[in-house]
Amino acid sequence: QLQLVESGGGLVQPGGSLRLSCVVSGLGLDYYVIGWFRQAPGKEREGVSCISNSGSNTRYADSVKGRFTVSKDNAKNTVYLQMNNLKPEDTGVYYCGAPCSHPDYWGQGTQVTVSS
Repeated sequence: QLQLVESGGGLVQPGGSLRLSCVVSGLGLDYYVIGWFRQAPGKEREGVSCISNSGSNTRYADSVKGRFTVSKDNAKNTVYLQMNNLKPEDTGVYYCGAPCSHPDYWGQGTQVTVSS
């Protein structure tokens, strides 16, 4: 059984930054490809980024490329999502999930609101 707990969301002005954390318990981070997803009000959940077991391969949605960076610290069982130059359209609930291709496990989500 895998458990994921997100944190780090909040209210930020356009152009600001946030760093989300996803603490993973159960099987280690070297077993699963972890993904970040988000769901805006009235919209379907969408993929944002994935990071491979080793951490050497990453993928990003076109809408966040160049602004978001995913990373992991296996010693802390944590996956991070650094979000820079945030835009109002980045607003939503952010989830981590595993495996990234088709998650069976989800965290509870953390709210990100980008507004002036």
